[in-house]
Amino acid sequence: MKSFLKYFLASFLAFLIATIIGVFILIGTVSSLVDTEKVVKVKPNSVLKITLDKPIMDRAPKNPFAKLSPMNFEPQSSSSLSQILDNIDRAKNDSKIKGIFLYLDNITAGSATVTEVRNALASFKDSGKFIISYGNYYSQKAFYLATVADKVYVNPEGMVGMQGLTSQVMFFKKTLEKIGVEPQVIRHGKYKSAVEPFLDNKMSEANREQIAAYMGSLWNEILMKVGSSRNLKVDELQRIADEMLLTNVDDVVEYNLADGARYYDQVMDELKTKAGTGEGEKLAMVTLGDYTHAPKPQKDKLISKMDKIAVVYAQGQIGAGKGSVDEIGTENVAKALRKVREDDKVKAVVLRVNSPGGSALTSEVIFREVQLVKEKKPVIVSMGDVAASGGYYISCMADTIVASPNTITGSIGVFGLLFQARELIEEKIGINVETVNTAKHADMGSPFRPLDRKERAAIKKSIEDIYQTFIGHVANGRGMTKEEVDKVAQGRVWSGRDALEIGLVDVLGGLNDAIEIAAERAGVEDYVIKDLPKQKDPIQQMLEEFGANASMQEIFLENTRLNPYLEHLKSLSQMKGVQMRLPYDIIIE
Repeated sequence: MKSFLKYFLASFLAFLIATIIGVFILIGTVSSLVDTEKVVKVKPNSVLKITLDKPIMDRAPKNPFAKLSPMNFEPQSSSSLSQILDNIDRAKNDSKIKGIFLYLDNITAGSATVTEVRNALASFKDSGKFIISYGNYYSQKAFYLATVADKVYVNPEGMVGMQGLTSQVMFFKKTLEKIGVEPQVIRHGKYKSAVEPFLDNKMSEANREQIAAYMGSLWNEILMKVGSSRNLKVDELQRIADEMLLTNVDDVVEYNLADGARYYDQVMDELKTKAGTGEGEKLAMVTLGDYTHAPKPQKDKLISKMDKIAVVYAQGQIGAGKGSVDEIGTENVAKALRKVREDDKVKAVVLRVNSPGGSALTSEVIFREVQLVKEKKPVIVSMGDVAASGGYYISCMADTIVASPNTITGSIGVFGLLFQARELIEEKIGINVETVNTAKHADMGSPFRPLDRKERAAIKKSIEDIYQTFIGHVANGRGMTKEEVDKVAQGRVWSGRDALEIGLVDVLGGLNDAIEIAAERAGVEDYVIKDLPKQKDPIQQMLEEFGANASMQEIFLENTRLNPYLEHLKSLSQMKGVQMRLPYDIIIE
């Protein structure tokens, strides 16, 4: 009886806790949905405030609990790049918006994304309106963005990051040897170094060469843009970084990286003057998030009858499942492409690719859909922070490929990675595994034994066949010979600017540039944008994600994101079949 009561009380307590959590979730959901439906009225002489303090995705999820924090059960929201660009463009022609206030510290976004925002702000300045930037401490990315402003101010006790870029790669060979696990690697490509961390304890010369090349290209892009904005030579900026000449705010101002040291209230006073705020009046300021809910100018025609340019978002790793807002699957992107192909109102398609690659099979499925769309209407690819390996595979057939100078692309190569852990299982743990097969190689790829020579040769042939298919697709799409593609392939990673020079990219630019090219190719002037894949209703999506397959452990692991390496190891465990993936998760700071 005591045992029964103990288990009953434990179960009741668990139910009670789950109910309380559910109530908080419901309250949060209602609050989030109410917030998204609000209408914001922009006052005359307003200043648009941009902070960019949330992660920026090409397309943010609608579901307010897509990234739920397990600590306080509050959604860890993200910003949508397309929405940011749209708001900046709208503010350019909005008579009520007199200028922009950039309030920046750190930016959680890739280099290409920041460049797209920077270009949009540069275009905003063409209207004659002002941009003022302020930061307590500018990270390097934040400062790169801030220099587009007419004036750059920093807190008197703050600092500016200008120390150069760094990229670090972890190697696991010794760890695997210690625990008795052997990586079994089959690859094609001199530079296909996705597997290098498992095979060696140091970086190969080929890998170091490619990292130095694309990192140098990205850094040079920053130096040129910052130098142009601040009237400084590239060599002088390099010297400032190399000799660590920025030790305090006085140095920052002395070397002309900022226009002055100011407190927040002093910057507010300057904004009031520039915006034409009357004496004794409060500065009218609208945040970027609120401006999204401001009424938009109505078009004369009914939107449903207008021509459309479809923007199909392919962001995240390329997996074998259905896919989601931040993962490319066999259904979501392919289905969206089929839909736009059959929609006569869609006159052109922009495929926005932000992916390091992944499943070779899924990449082929999407490649085919791109090919079929291209037969009926123009297809323009817009590359985000990264469009490499499988990400390039699904891009190569486009009529035009648009990339940022800071885009990471290329990595045209293929690999297979298996782990055999016989020593760990049998000798270190003491488990004996007996196997019964109905065919000689039925257990090929099992972690309980290594591949034999015949099995390795079979996988090698499959890898080579896929590689030949890959460079064949690129050759057809880019108007090159397979030999020409092979010279710039071999798994090598390129920056967007370098990719332009070798023919893997056609134009340097961002999403809006790709949309303009698509409209021009389609011969349409009056059109609306149709975003795909279609996102589910937030309530429906929330119920699905908190259904029978969800667990608090999964929510915790998915949302805390302890570090990028945990995510990388998680993705390795989910790999199925042959992979065409970026060499490693590139983290540039």
